[in-house]
Amino acid sequence: MTDLPTSLDAGRLRVVIVRLSRELRRHSIGGLTPTQLSALTTVERCGPVRLGELAASEGITPSTLTRLVSVLEERGYVDRRTDPGDARSSRVAVTARGQRLLARNRDETTAALAERLNELTPEQRLLLDQALPALEQLADMPRRRPAETKIA
Repeated sequence: MTDLPTSLDAGRLRVVIVRLSRELRRHSIGGLTPTQLSALTTVERCGPVRLGELAASEGITPSTLTRLVSVLEERGYVDRRTDPGDARSSRVAVTARGQRLLARNRDETTAALAERLNELTPEQRLLLDQALPALEQLADMPRRRPAETKIA
């Protein structure tokens, strides 16, 4: 059995994740920005969601979210409806057109990543496969607010 590493280079991992994420976003379809695509994906995953909850989940201001949702609504990717429990607030839900766009986007980005994975050795692919549970756990951890940094 091999020795387990005592530390993991978080900086290298961050750079790799950012670079892969950027590469996958290049395959975005429908003329959506990464922020719009992220919000649409969140609406699909969470079901009909209040605008305030969506803004908090995406880490954007309510005014930015309002403009973003307006664009998604104009393109037919989401429907905005009055919340039945609170007439002062709205909920957004993904339309069938939005679901088709997300499915197509997932298919294309998965195919692009699979193409790259095929260029790795079988041993490298095995190591990535073994790392998937830990990476999934990292992705599912609740978001923590970073400590406020004061710049002098």
